[in-house]
Amino acid sequence: MSSIPKNRTQTMSASMPSPQDTAEQRYYRFKPLNIGRIVIWSLFALALIVAPLVFTSSLALTMLSQIGYLIIICLSYNILLGQGGMLSFGHAVYTGLGSFIAIHAMNKAGAGEWPIPLVLIPVIGGLAGLFFAALFGYVTTKKSGTTFAMITLGLGELVASMALMFPEFFGGEGGITTDRVYGKFFGLDFGSGLQVYYLIAVYCFVCTAAMFAFTGTPLGRMLNAVRDNPERVEFVGYNTQRVRYFAFIIAGFFAGIGGGLAAINFEIITAMDSVSVVRSGGYLLFTFLGGATFFFGPIIGAVLLVLASVLLSELTKAWLLYLGLVFLLMVMYAPGGVAGLVMMNLRVAKFGRFKRLLVPYLGLLVSAVFVVCGGAALIEMIYHMQLNAALGPSVSFMGTQLDTSAAATWAVALVVFVVGMGLLEVFRRFTQRRWSQIQEDIEEIMKKGGA
Repeated sequence: MSSIPKNRTQTMSASMPSPQDTAEQRYYRFKPLNIGRIVIWSLFALALIVAPLVFTSSLALTMLSQIGYLIIICLSYNILLGQGGMLSFGHAVYTGLGSFIAIHAMNKAGAGEWPIPLVLIPVIGGLAGLFFAALFGYVTTKKSGTTFAMITLGLGELVASMALMFPEFFGGEGGITTDRVYGKFFGLDFGSGLQVYYLIAVYCFVCTAAMFAFTGTPLGRMLNAVRDNPERVEFVGYNTQRVRYFAFIIAGFFAGIGGGLAAINFEIITAMDSVSVVRSGGYLLFTFLGGATFFFGPIIGAVLLVLASVLLSELTKAWLLYLGLVFLLMVMYAPGGVAGLVMMNLRVAKFGRFKRLLVPYLGLLVSAVFVVCGGAALIEMIYHMQLNAALGPSVSFMGTQLDTSAAATWAVALVVFVVGMGLLEVFRRFTQRRWSQIQEDIEEIMKKGGA
């Protein structure tokens, strides 16, 4: 009998908080500030502010504006692909429909029918994207994996085909035009491209911060769990379809905001450029190239998308071929995208082993230059013979003139390409061996640190 009060006393003493615990709960309620995160976000905001002051040409300003809203769109797509593991082929549906709703709202506001300032037009596009994502997502998110991808592809084709069936809404082949200068907001009429850029930059920063905050919410964490192990998520009592559905709606909202900003920037929206499957494929391609497994990967992808569609397409007619080859190489050798390559090398640099990679990387760079010069010369000459043969045998390439009628020109280009491929394979194997040695050293360091 004497043991009962003793155990009860032990239980009560164990359950009561100690004075030290009470002091910790009283004085340590908040986590310390993440200085690194604050610095990164400050640099991001500073880059958005300073960019048009550094790149002052009209072409650069146009490209910066496109990068701004494409960052929002690619990040919204990454909610599906990177965070949720949902491969969608119809994401342009929500950006495009958001653009059309936004441009109709601009026309109504310009006519004086709707009292909506221009700064709120992207929110109208976001609400439109949210509505259609809630409508279509209820069907698409009932399945996952390949079935989900095929359903989104079918819905994308359906919406694209409806563009010619409803010319009142989609504007037919000519699209819908508008005029963004219909009122002033604190003295700003958004007639100049610089004012439009800063409007896009504000939305870009706010939406990027909001989507980053979403990754830390319980829904965002559960979305990662559904991506990695849906069976276990269902076992602990969560509805995986509902998690995917809510994430789909959120992605549609931000995609619609990006579409609304695109309508403001171009003042014209066409169905072929906004809701087509080709546009959805572009979002998928460059989100993957940037790095879908990292949050900042789609930001890199948005920059690459603008550079490819604006600059590369102006330099060569074979830009889609080059883009396909780059995508193929990234899938084979760097499935984590550009962001994955950056993070892998940052890890090596953290352990002080990056200097050992300088020689292999230099060899890869020199070999790649040979391969690109020789291969691009062959491709450009073939394209010239097929498309521009009437203009003569000479084709401009990297500041020089290549004669397609001379066998020596073809021979030199072929030799440069073959030599480059040989060197690339030699340095690739050398880099792979050196990389394996470095990873073994890092593992040993980590084991010693853990011990």
